[in-house]
Amino acid sequence: MKLFTISSSLVIILGIAGTNFVAPTVAGQLANGTVFFEGSPRLLEAYSTISDARAWGAKYYFTIELPDNAVEPLQKVVIQQRGGSELIRFRVERTLAFSGTPDLKGESFSLEAINITPKKQEIELVFQEPISPGTTFTVGIIPKKNPRYAGVYLFGVTAFPRGEKSNPTYLGVGRFHFYRGRGGLYFYRDGGVINLH
Repeated sequence: MKLFTISSSLVIILGIAGTNFVAPTVAGQLANGTVFFEGSPRLLEAYSTISDARAWGAKYYFTIELPDNAVEPLQKVVIQQRGGSELIRFRVERTLAFSGTPDLKGESFSLEAINITPKKQEIELVFQEPISPGTTFTVGIIPKKNPRYAGVYLFGVTAFPRGEKSNPTYLGVGRFHFYRGRGGLYFYRDGGVINLH
C-alpha cells in the first residue's frame, strides 16, 4: 500500500482493491455539521454616548474583534439586556453596523434582519454578508431614550458563526452606568465618566 500526503488536511490512500478517499475535516466544524469559532471573538468595548438617565439621542455601541484564528466568519450578534431597573426600548430601524470603532469608523455593514424578542429582552442582528475573520467591527443600537432610573444596566453579547447549525460564543457583558441629575453630556468608557461640559 502506498500513502501519498497531499496536504496536512487531505490524504489519499491507494489500495489493491481500489481507491479509498479520506475526506478532510473542515476547520471549525464538528462531525455533526455544527460550525464553531476556533479562535473566540472578543467584546472590546461597550458604552453609551450619553449616560444621563432619561436622556434622548444616545447610542449604545458594542465593539467586537473577530480574530484571524476564528477561521469561521461571523453571521449574527445577539444583544440581551440582563440587568437594570427597567427594560430599555429601542428604535431598531436606526441600528448601525460598521467596521472599526466609533472613533475610527470604516465601511458600513448591511443587516439582513433585526429581530426583537421582548420576553428574552434581546435583539438579534443578522448580517447580510458574514464578517470575515481579522475584522474589528461595531454595532450600535439606539434607545428610544435612556432609562428613567439611574443605575447599572447589563447587556450580554453573543456571536454566531455562519451556518445553519452554529455553536454560539458568549462574549461577556457590556456594563452601562446611567446617572441622575448631573446635567451636560457624560460618556461612560472603561469604568470612567468624562464630563464633556
